Amino acid sequence: MTLLRTIWTRRELLWNLTARELKQRYKGSALGFLWSVLTPLFMAVVYVVFLRLLARGVPMHDILIGVFAWQYTTQCVMGGMTSVTGNANLVKKVAFPREILPVSQICANGIGYLLSLLVQFPVLAVLLWRDPSAAFSPATAPLFLFWMVWQTLFNLGLAALVGALNVHFRDTQHLIGVFMSAWFFMSPVMYNMDFAKNLASQWPLALKLYYLNPAAVILNGYRASLLAGTPFDMPPAAWVGFWLVPAVLVLGLAVYHKLQRNFADLL
Repeated sequence: MTLLRTIWTRRELLWNLTARELKQRYKGSALGFLWSVLTPLFMAVVYVVFLRLLARGVPMHDILIGVFAWQYTTQCVMGGMTSVTGNANLVKKVAFPREILPVSQICANGIGYLLSLLVQFPVLAVLLWRDPSAAFSPATAPLFLFWMVWQTLFNLGLAALVGALNVHFRDTQHLIGVFMSAWFFMSPVMYNMDFAKNLASQWPLALKLYYLNPAAVILNGYRASLLAGTPFDMPPAAWVGFWLVPAVLVLGLAVYHKLQRNFADLL
């Protein structure tokens, strides 16, 4: 609640930081914000055309949904990691709520994710049109919105956590790179849960541990909300992964709040 009050009272500062982040991202490019749409479009072409060779047996629409959602989390984590260190002059010279910094990264990347949906949905519609066994779910809008909000909360917790740790421990940026690569393969980005279940059929405990991954729950939720007939299994382990999202949010904000008092001295 304190964070929400801070965001509301400093909404103008938040908007300025978000706009600055978006402008710096495409500064000097001829197409500017158009890259927010073109980049996911080019990625979609690459994944649809070339990754079919690597992910045989997995429907391309599952891969497409997973890749776009994973990109959102990746951008938030990497942006959050430098949200404080990249604004050292601002932190040392201006008094303002430091929580605004990771929130501005989430807002900037959230806008980018919304723009990427302009590419994702048409490409997904074409893939579903070519596959008579698949179709959009009639409850797409409300369920997709819920999972997008749930993922955003998760991303904010991660961004705040790595942003604060990176100020105190500069090795964080190297460790996060390795962690994100390992997390990518342990999450159903390039495959769906049917593929994971078949692979782990001989190791039931491994499948239970797999459901503890919040990213797995979120990606499965996206696919179930968009694709008709896609089951959304929620065994007990998956419920733990589901509620790890607010736990990560609280942990990330708590660590950030505790460590922020030393930001100016360490930058």
